Parts: sequence; C-alpha cells; structure tokens
Amino acid sequence: MFSIEIQGLSKTYKNGHQALKEINLKVKKGQFLALLGKNGAGKTTFVEILSSLTKKSTGKVIMDGKDLDNNDASAKLKVGIVPQEINLSIFEKVIQVLITQAGYFGIGVDVAIKRAERYLKELDLWEKRNQAVITLSGGMKRRLMIARALMHEPKIIFFDEPTAGVDAEVRQKIWKIMQDLNSEGKTIILTTHYFDEAERLCDSLAIISKGKIIINDSLRKILNQCPKQKYLVEIEHEKNFIIKDKTISQISDFLFEISVDLENSLASSIENIINYGGKIVNIQPKNNRLEELFLNLTE
Repeated sequence: MFSIEIQGLSKTYKNGHQALKEINLKVKKGQFLALLGKNGAGKTTFVEILSSLTKKSTGKVIMDGKDLDNNDASAKLKVGIVPQEINLSIFEKVIQVLITQAGYFGIGVDVAIKRAERYLKELDLWEKRNQAVITLSGGMKRRLMIARALMHEPKIIFFDEPTAGVDAEVRQKIWKIMQDLNSEGKTIILTTHYFDEAERLCDSLAIISKGKIIINDSLRKILNQCPKQKYLVEIEHEKNFIIKDKTISQISDFLFEISVDLENSLASSIENIINYGGKIVNIQPKNNRLEELFLNLTE
C-alpha cells in the first residue's frame, strides 16, 4: 500500500548540525507528493537519505517494502533521481549516457539499448542519440536526465527542482512527463519552489521547516486551510461606484480586488461587478493561497 514509510528519521552531521528531526511520513503507491521547504529546511538531506546517497543518523526508512538498513542495494533499484543540477558527461553520446547508467544496475547492453530507444523517443531525443551531450540545449539535457533516471525502471522517482531556470515551453514538457509517469502508477516526489507547480501537479503536500515535517495532507484539505484567494479585475472604462459586496474593493477607477473563500465564489463577485455596469477586460490572481499558507507556517 505504501511506497515510502518513514519513522523517526533524523540526521545530525559531524559539525553538530541537525538537518532532520524525528520525521514520520507515509507515501502511498502512485501518490504525487510535493515537498516544500525554504533553503536549508532539510529537503536535500531528506531526498539524499531516501536515495541512499547519505546515511541517516536514526530512524527507519522502508522503500517499496525494502528496509534501507537491511536491503540497501534492493532499495536503490526502486528509486530514480532527477537532480536539480545538470550532472551529465558532456562529451559522451546521448545514447551512451543511458547505456552506461543501465550498466550500474546490472542491465545487459541489449536490454539497455532497447530501453534507451524507448525513452529517447518518448522524450523527443531520439534524433539526438548520436550527438555529444554538450551539443544539447538546457531543456534537452533535463529531459536526458529524466531518461537516465528511468533506465532501471524505478517505482519511485524524485524530481528535485526539475523546472528551475527553464523556459515556459520546457516547463510544460517536464510537467507532462511527470504527469504521464504518475498516471502509469509511479510514485512521484517533487521538490519545488514554485507553488503554482505544486498546486497544479500534486495530489498531496508536505512542508518541511527546520528539519521537521510541519504539515502533510492531501492538497485539497490543505487548500481548504489556506487564506482567501485574491484576484485583480480590470474593467474597460473608467467607473467609480460603490458595490455592496464585502468581497469586492475598488483600487482605482479601472481596477477592483476580489477576495474568494469557501463561502464566496469568484463567479458571484464578477457577476456583481457586471451588474453594476463594469465591462471586465482582464482577471488575474493577485496571490497564491499555497504560498501564503507556506509563508505563515514557516515564519
């Protein structure tokens, strides 16, 4: 039932810094979990321990039924990692990067070539297979790192800031890749600083602050705890009137602010503006509810 089960996980470095403090967390199979936290909150240490890159100090970690303490090698086979930093061998051919990666997991060359072809085609990199990595664009390199993480067909995949610094088109492609993998039944753990990304993609959310998980629940339940969502509404012509609606405030002759919560819908507030004679030309979010909740919890 669970892909990841964590009990009392702590990590203290030699210099005395305690990066993680008694973390308890369960992630269901097929779950898409966003892990949010400020820089230094413990996200990287958490991911590195679950990826067997760093040793924990105390606690228990079970990955897809395999205890890290007793089945470290088996647990590694369950996990794929897409790091934030591009760490490819730049002079190696694209297809060779994947074949080499497969070799680390004991996968034969024939099988590796077939898998490499599959993933390079799925990620629109097949035509680049015989080119050196150095010739690829930044977005292509990120997609190649995703293909590399999939070569041993892991059931759990960590994406560490996968869309940091990429343009809108590449961001959309990476979103689709993650969604497709999740729809195939893969468990996805996403660390991100983009709150809209977490809200759009994930079904659950955990926030880590100062080494502790301070909130962990379904995205729907968490959003229900969030502050009001605010929108800016621009009208076509200058108009100054008083609307008898506490959710609406007029900022200027052309601009209104709407506050939406569980009891007040955006549609009803917009209807009120229209009924008072305002012709709406633009609506955009003023704030992100998830971001406000995060900032309030991690102050």
